[in-house]
This record gives sequence, structure tokens and C-alpha cells, in this order.
Amino acid sequence: MKSYVLTVTCDSQRGVVAAISTYLAEQGCNITDSSQFDDMETGLFFMRVAFVSEEGTDQETLTRGFDGPATEFGMSYQFHDSAEKMKVLLMVSRFGHCLNDLLYRWKIGALPIEIVGVVSNHFEYQKVVVNHDIPFHHIPVTKDNKPEAEKKLLDIVTNNDVELIVLARYMQVLSDNLCKKMSGRIINIHHSFLPSFKGANPYRQAYERGVKLIGATAHYVTADLDEGPIIEQDLARITHAQNSADYVSIGRDVESQVLARAVHAHIHHRSFINGNRTIVFPPSPGSYASERMG
Repeated sequence: MKSYVLTVTCDSQRGVVAAISTYLAEQGCNITDSSQFDDMETGLFFMRVAFVSEEGTDQETLTRGFDGPATEFGMSYQFHDSAEKMKVLLMVSRFGHCLNDLLYRWKIGALPIEIVGVVSNHFEYQKVVVNHDIPFHHIPVTKDNKPEAEKKLLDIVTNNDVELIVLARYMQVLSDNLCKKMSGRIINIHHSFLPSFKGANPYRQAYERGVKLIGATAHYVTADLDEGPIIEQDLARITHAQNSADYVSIGRDVESQVLARAVHAHIHHRSFINGNRTIVFPPSPGSYASERMG
């Protein structure tokens, strides 16, 4: 048996679910998990179907045979082989908590991805990365060399067939060109609960405002800085007795968890971009462990 995930987006209309389930049944497939959502405002329909092919049908055959139903309902769709790990490039600057968390989850199998490399504009985490037998790429970025630095980054992306870039506290702004080229395939962690407290020091801003909740936001990167569709957010409660350094420490824990959950949703094809928003289907009861181990 082979396991697959089918993702579908189309206009909301009668008969879509029936067409999908009928096709899979005709191909000797058994649905193991299904999530769907109708956006009444945009009129769009989103669906994620996990299934096993009891006859071992290959991905190409499934895709080719689905052209009929897809054309009839105007579907944008893709079949994903669950055994294939997504090729991911991590990027980091001088704060390594998110990088270390992702590397640990990857090492124990909780994040089934293929890390093709780590890019940094500094050397702080070179040894950590190399010790994991992962290629480390140092690309310094200055005002004067940004085009050259971006070209080196694009070469790494192209040469390694990168499917997802994860900005694990990478503190450089990516060009509009890269954002468009990798649209929907770059995830950033922002150290604040967007859209509040943007900028370089949101925890200081939060401290000065006396907030009682701080948080982090993982979102897809667009050409508009920190304005991309939000995938995941979380909060931590704090009190008046804690100072700005406590905010930073607590915030870093939240950032690591939020980024990991966002990456997890993306690599398992549970996240759909819906205009300026996202549709994120949660793991169904009992499915998280099987997803986690790939």
C-alpha cells in the first residue's frame, strides 16, 4: 500500500466531494482522513484528503486519471506522496533558538523533512549545523552586496530543488523577486503577536505598554514586510513582576513552538493560502503520530 495526500481548491459547488471520493474508490483507494472548508465570503472550497492506495497505484497514474473530475469542477489540485520528504532550506542570523528547536525535532523524527542546508549571514551556528551533517552556507549581507548575496541564495535554492524556505529568525529582508519566485513557500517567524508591535524590538514595546499577553506569529512571506498570510500564532501570559528580559525569554519559547507548528502544517499540506488569510486544517484525532513520523 502507498499513502498519499490530495489537496484541492476550487469554486464552492455541489458534487465536488462526491466526485473526489468516487474517483478514489474507483482507483482502489481508501480514505483515511478528510477535511474540507467552504469560504462563504470568497466562494472558494478547500479540501485535504489523506488516503492509501491498496493496489499501490503510483502518483503519476493517480494524477493523470484525475484530469476528468478536475476539469469538470475547475479544480486546482495536487497529489502528494506521503513517503517523500519536503526539501527545506533553513535561514538564521544571530538568534538560534528556533534553529535549534527545528534541528532537534528533525533529528528525532518529529519533523519529517529533508534539510538541504542552512544559510546564515553570520558564523555563530556553523558548528552546530555542520555537526548535524548539514551543509552550512555563509552569505554575508551588506548595503552594498545585496544583489550578489541574493544571487548566491537563489543558486542554493535552485541547485537543491528547495521546496520550502524557513526563516528561523533570519533578520534580513528578502527581495521582492525571491518572495514572488517562492510565493507560498517561505515561512517566517515574527517575534510578536502580529499585527501589533512590529519592528526590531517588539518585546521592549510590549513591556513599555504593560501588556499582559505576549506572543509570536508564523506567516508566509510576501513582498509586504510582515504582512503575509498568518499560519500559526500563540500567546504566553505574563505579569507586572516580569521585566523585558523575561519577556524575551518567554517569547523565544513561544516563537520556537509556533514556527514548528507552522512548518509541520505546511509539510503535511494542511495549510492553504486564501487571499490574505490561510485555511489550516488541524491533524485529526489519532493522526498526529503517523504524520509526525512521516
